Amino acid sequence: MSAQSQMRRKTVRDIAKAKGGSPLVCLTAYDAPMAQLLDPHVDVLLVGDSVGMVVHGLPSTVGVTMEMMILHGQAVMRGSVQAFVVVDMPFGSYETNSDQAFLNAARIMKETGCQAVKIESGSYAATQIKHLVERGIPVMGHVGLRPQAVNVDGGFRAKGKTQAEWSTVLEEAIAADEAGAFAIVIEGVAPELATEITTRVSCPTIGIGASASCDGQILVTDDMLGVFDWVPRFVKKYGDVRGEVTRAVSAYADEVRARQFPGTEQTYQLPKPPAN
Repeated sequence: MSAQSQMRRKTVRDIAKAKGGSPLVCLTAYDAPMAQLLDPHVDVLLVGDSVGMVVHGLPSTVGVTMEMMILHGQAVMRGSVQAFVVVDMPFGSYETNSDQAFLNAARIMKETGCQAVKIESGSYAATQIKHLVERGIPVMGHVGLRPQAVNVDGGFRAKGKTQAEWSTVLEEAIAADEAGAFAIVIEGVAPELATEITTRVSCPTIGIGASASCDGQILVTDDMLGVFDWVPRFVKKYGDVRGEVTRAVSAYADEVRARQFPGTEQTYQLPKPPAN
């Protein structure tokens, strides 16, 4: 048996134990090769509905379907062996009622083999989270800037700038925690609000555009690797994939047009005829 096959995948208990300890390292993944590259370095791989924008070129996450999330979730599970894998529930798959949420969450988990689902935590979320957790489905919450609410908010905008917004985000986080969420993503809020949420809830918080005081951090992998020219202000680019791809493809195109590729090393040679 290989060392890889003997590796234990992280569980919801491992994630929960990170509260107040060593920060959780989390990134998004949408396919098997990237999941395989990220897996040794992270605690959590999120198959985010950001796949709609990052991979499929959609203007927002609203158009993402269950089938898309399941397809990409299956790929990430094939490519990873130790990370805790969470799959986003897409817009329209959980908001109506608890039974709808359970049937769709159960389908995602059964068809992908993932360890948990994530929902954006509006005022309805606590009821859905409690219903899912009681029926054996671990749920990660998501408060603050909620990409699926882009049409209501009129764009992707930070939350908690007013006292009313601050109170709403805090209340939604506390409600998600009390309903049984094992972790909560906090996106696009002031550090002070993220710190207060982290202090007030019992489960780990995972920041994205929030605060280093959260119990973990997550970024869209393509953003932090430098795939795109523009990224949100909370992203730090740790690589220049866009520049490297441009350099490599330009060199390839030049060699093809100059008939320098393929060379001898890249072609199959006929065996030399036997000597007479």
